[in-house]
Amino acid sequence: MNILFVVSQLEDWPIDLPGISIIPAQTYLLDQQYGDFNSTQVFNLCRTYRYQGYGYYVSLLAEARGHRPVPDVEAMKDLHADDLVAALSDKLGNLIDCSFSRSEEDIADLTIYFGRDASGRHPHLAEQLFLQLRTPLLHARFERAHGRWHLCSVYAGSPRDIPEHDRSFVADAVADYLKEQKVRTRRPASEVHSLAVLHDPQRKEAPSNPEALRKFVEAAETLGMQAELITPKETRRLGEFDALFIRDTTNVDHYTYRCARQAADDGMVVIDDPDSILRCTNKIYLGELLARHHIATPKSMVVHKGNVDQIVPTLGLPCILKQPDGAFSLGVAKVETEEHLIEKAEELLQESELVLAQEYLPTEFDWRIGVLDRRPLFVCKYHMAPGHWQIIKHDHHEMREGKTEALSIGEVPDEVVNIAVQAANLIGDGFYGVDLKQVGGQYYVIEINDNPNVDAGNEDAVLGDALYREVMGVFRKRIEAKKGKGNHT
Repeated sequence: MNILFVVSQLEDWPIDLPGISIIPAQTYLLDQQYGDFNSTQVFNLCRTYRYQGYGYYVSLLAEARGHRPVPDVEAMKDLHADDLVAALSDKLGNLIDCSFSRSEEDIADLTIYFGRDASGRHPHLAEQLFLQLRTPLLHARFERAHGRWHLCSVYAGSPRDIPEHDRSFVADAVADYLKEQKVRTRRPASEVHSLAVLHDPQRKEAPSNPEALRKFVEAAETLGMQAELITPKETRRLGEFDALFIRDTTNVDHYTYRCARQAADDGMVVIDDPDSILRCTNKIYLGELLARHHIATPKSMVVHKGNVDQIVPTLGLPCILKQPDGAFSLGVAKVETEEHLIEKAEELLQESELVLAQEYLPTEFDWRIGVLDRRPLFVCKYHMAPGHWQIIKHDHHEMREGKTEALSIGEVPDEVVNIAVQAANLIGDGFYGVDLKQVGGQYYVIEINDNPNVDAGNEDAVLGDALYREVMGVFRKRIEAKKGKGNHT
């Protein structure tokens, strides 16, 4: 197996580790040879894991390449969660108090290298913090108040801050970790037969209109389940349900992702599951994943501050610039001049270290294939908005859409459906909308969307109420599978 330690700068890593390659983040992200590595584990030791920074993209693309990153993107989200300290305190409160019960001080700091306590005094607590956060270098502070010890802060460390006297310890900790390969465990599944449909009545760009939401609830009841519409204000009730169906526009930096994570951790059936949200909401990840599996996409390049001048020679003009996590056609710009290109690239690169650029493929419509449980569910043509090059036009806080034309699966070229299913199956077994462009006889995957649109009168125009029953049928099957498994434990 290839072991890669990815750092912000080569000089950040101060220890010689035989058999382990140390490479800079930019090299890992942009050098194609690393995308072709098989049987690889990546340890992400960048200075920061901030959202859409280089450290974030190292783990995101490592997941796309099958390189099993430590930390993964979920762990990064945990590290930046507002309730991190409270959540860890709930889980580890007694262990924390016991670990420091004999301390004569009121403040204690813990430095953790690959799950090992550098001081050697609190090995079990260090291991548990590592298992919860899956992050190689951690610093935690604890304080005693009102007779009990509490976690005050925890954050990821940087390899350039490893003191010289800890270096041999770190080398041993790395060796121990590679032998043990610790694995995070999941909590057991719920037994309750009920479904929460999460939606936001205040959001205009919702994936399902009110009539479609009503039909989902009716379909669930037809299949013997109890379904209830809940809003963002009611997410504290998630524990009452056995399954969660998210019908709000998802994003990683959003309450929908936190709900998906909470539900999945509690053993609930979840669509969209958190892994699908992570994978679908970042176009850099999708581009890497599709390229790795030889699925045709428009000619693309990953843009950073150092290669903006290469966009025009590579892709020509006009071309498309995409914010990595845009949705509903937002964060996507068509640029026709070099001046506009430079201006737009600089704007997008202020928000993200990496941006996706693609060749412009003009078409009258996009194919949309709805894929559920690894099978095609519905097919539509999404026509471009009138006088616009996208299916949605945002103009002065208004949104105009092109018409939606539903077709039966049998009316669509087999290649379109097969490519869409192949692409969606790379993400998982959830509910996806795969968008393709057709240029002559060639089909190009534009993106894979989690929580695809299902609006009454549009996507259901061919299947009618059967579409809603199909979706609810998958929920029932998965709930019953969990329930059956629970009866045999």
